[in-house]
Order: sequence, then C-alpha cells, then structure tokens
Amino acid sequence: MLKEFREFALRGNVLDMAVGIIIGAAFTSIVKSLVNDIIMPPLGLLLGGVDFSNFYLPIKPGSPAGPYTSLADAGAAGAVTVNYGLFINAIISFTLVALAMFLLIRAINRLQAGKPDEEPASEPTTKDCPFCHTSIPLGATRCPHCTSQLE
Repeated sequence: MLKEFREFALRGNVLDMAVGIIIGAAFTSIVKSLVNDIIMPPLGLLLGGVDFSNFYLPIKPGSPAGPYTSLADAGAAGAVTVNYGLFINAIISFTLVALAMFLLIRAINRLQAGKPDEEPASEPTTKDCPFCHTSIPLGATRCPHCTSQLE
C-alpha cells in the first residue's frame, strides 16, 4: 500500500497540482494585501473616509456594552458580531484573483493557439517489402535486400 501511495503522489499531474496550489496560496496573499492595503483605503476615502473592515453588525453585546468604535473594540469586549465589511473585502479579493487567473489562462490559450502541437503528417516516402519487411522507396519495383519482384 505504501508503494501504491508513493506512485500516486509522485505522478507528474499530482506534483503539478501541488505546485499550483502553493503558488495560488502565495498569489492569494499578494492579492489580499493589494485589496486591504492599496485598493480599499482610497475607495474608503472616496466614500467619505469609510473603512470596510470595520463594518459589522453586533448581535450580542459584550462586557462592557457598546456602542463600539471599531470591530477590534467589539471583539475585545467579547461582543458577537456579523463582520460584513470583512466579507466585502473577501469578495473584492476573490474577484481580483479570478480576474488575474482569467487573464493568465487567456494569454496561455492564445500562445498555444498560435503553435500547433504536432507537425502535419507528410506523405510517406517508403514502404515495407511484403517478403522481407525491409523499408524500401515507394517507387521501387524490386527489393534491394531480398531481390523479390514487387507489384
């Protein structure tokens, strides 16, 4: 069973998939930083100084009871909250990752469309002798190896 697992784990497509997952996780962290640190601050500024990560809906107050000035204050007080601002950030992150993957796959497909995988099959220039199975030119009337008369 260990041998079968090793053969499965070392297949080319499994290793390729693992590398893709690792690179995808790293790419996701870059996009998350892009959204949280670069895109959301100016967007919040355009909307009147709003910070989406602090949008929340308190369900149960903590100790001491609210109102709380930020999500961190609500969490420190032990309040139960629905963090819809973080969800908005996650949607924007997902959209950017999906867009980047779409553009990458689109570019790869365009590159592959320009190059055929195989050369077109050319006309054969030889045939096999029916008697000795030696490769001979198509126009030959006698086999140079076994000297048999060909049709």
